[in-house]
Parts: sequence; structure tokens; C-alpha cells
Amino acid sequence: MNGSPLLLDRAEVDDRSEFRDAVLAGLEQRPRAIPAKFLYDSRGSALFDAICELPEYYLTRTETEILRRAASEIAAKAGPGCALVEYGSGSSVKSRLLIEAMRDLVAYVPVDISRQHLDATANRLRRDYPALRVEPVCADYMTFDRLPVDLSAARRRVGFFPGSTIGNLTPAEGTAFLRRARGLLGGSGAMVLGVDLKKDPRRLHDAYNDAAGVTAQFTLNLLRRMNRELDANFDLSAFAHEAFYNPVEGRIEIYFRSLKPQTVTVAGRSFAFAEGERVHTEYSYKYDDAGIALLARNADFAIAETWTDPARQFAVVYLVASP
Repeated sequence: MNGSPLLLDRAEVDDRSEFRDAVLAGLEQRPRAIPAKFLYDSRGSALFDAICELPEYYLTRTETEILRRAASEIAAKAGPGCALVEYGSGSSVKSRLLIEAMRDLVAYVPVDISRQHLDATANRLRRDYPALRVEPVCADYMTFDRLPVDLSAARRRVGFFPGSTIGNLTPAEGTAFLRRARGLLGGSGAMVLGVDLKKDPRRLHDAYNDAAGVTAQFTLNLLRRMNRELDANFDLSAFAHEAFYNPVEGRIEIYFRSLKPQTVTVAGRSFAFAEGERVHTEYSYKYDDAGIALLARNADFAIAETWTDPARQFAVVYLVASP
């Protein structure tokens, strides 16, 4: 396929209408919350790519190094004639390591909610790997459960969910996601999963509160997007990024916080904010070995192999479908 990404499920509807409905519902509820997926417009996706290069943000470079070391083993476990399906592909930097190791891929199917980002990624991959069949799908991976492309020639479908994005889901959501993925990948399918591990809380705090303030820009870009797309009037200087580790829940929690009492208009509706009031935007759950095993087992997967860095900050797990 050499055209635009296929549209599927929620991507078929008006993105702005979905965004408006989610924001209004999220601001009406208590406590207030807006789904994390709306952080990733084109500017948000670019900011996240910048976050991945920050010195405090160990996750990307640690996972990349693990994948660099393990790619040939992953390719050997997957075997020949596979289709690689990446969930939330972003810029597909890490997937290149697998693409180059799995040289006989039948197809690479990147799935992402940002059509603009997906277009750019697919075009780069087609340029760099002209023999590779690239079949981008613009969809929400949380509801993605059917493939709009023919992968019947593939001996096995291998899912790829890197970046510890599984941590942005609650354990129940993560289980539901993996179950859907198992159904899509089939009985012979496998999943390569990136998982951030529990560690020193200070290390975790610094990763989400970088000195350059890029993560703060990423969080507050959601307000900028609401101003642009929903006729909102957020004053970005009157809100702040807030992220902290909750040791009881084993997760980073991310919010934007009102710095003063204020009223904001969004899509013609008024919302009052108290000083210090927070709006939740994202979780990032951290796992230990037992937690990963439970997550896999609940989704009818089994752990076939786990690779970590020497300091055990991050894990790449190869899951296979349980009988």
C-alpha cells in the first residue's frame, strides 16, 4: 500500500467531535480527567519524541539498548515469514531494530491515532526499506481488534508495544488491551512488550519532571490543543504540570494544576477551577516480575523470555499465546 493510512474504528469518526465530547465529559466529572491519548496531536507527538532524548528520561535509551542486544533473539523466536504489528507506533525508531533483524517480514503494520505522525513515519520507512510492505492503520489501539489488511501470507503475527505504554493503562485496561491483541494476533501470535520496572522513586520523579521543562510543555500542550480546536481560552501561564510517584499504587501520576481561582470556557461551556485543582492526564504504572507475570497470565499470554538492562530499570518481554 503506497497511499494514506487506512482508517479504522474511532479514527473513522470526526476527531474533533470525539475530542470535544471527551474533554467536556472529563471536565464535568469529579475528579476531573482527560484521556491521555489526546496528548498526542502532531505537536504533542513531536514533544514526546523530544522527551525521549532527555537525559532524565532513561526509558527510551534503556529500552533501545535492550532491543539492540535482543533483536536477533527476538527474530529467532518469531521465526521467518512474520508480520510485525506495532501498537502506537509514533516515529517507529525502535521498530527499525526489529525490522532489520526480521529481514523476511511479510509486512509491517504501524497503528497510531495521529494520522499526520503516521503518514510521516510510513513515508520514511518506505524510503528506507523499499522492499518492505508497510501498511499503516490510523486507529485507537485501545479499540483496535481487527486488521483491515490481508496478512494471510504471514506465518505468524508479532505484536510490538514498546515504550512502557502498557504503563499508561490501569492493570485492568492493560489486561483488556492484551486480550484484544491476543485475539488479533491469533493462536500462533506473539507480543514484544516494553515494561518499565519499579525502582528508586527519585529516579522516577526526575524522569517526569525534567529540568528543561519539556514534559511540562507536553502536558500543557493539551490546553493549547483545546484552545485551538475547541475554542477554549486557557491561559497556559495560569496552569502548571504536576507529576509524582504514588508508591501505594506503583505509578507516576500526571496532572495539569490551576495556579489560581479561574473560569475557563471550552466549546461554549464554562468551567470554574479552584486554586490548586488538578486535572488528571496520564498514569504510568511500574511493574515488578510478579506484576508482569500476572498481567500476562490474565490476558492468556505466557512469558517466553525477558531481557533487562544490567541495572534492571526496564524489561522487554516476549509473550506467546497460551493454549
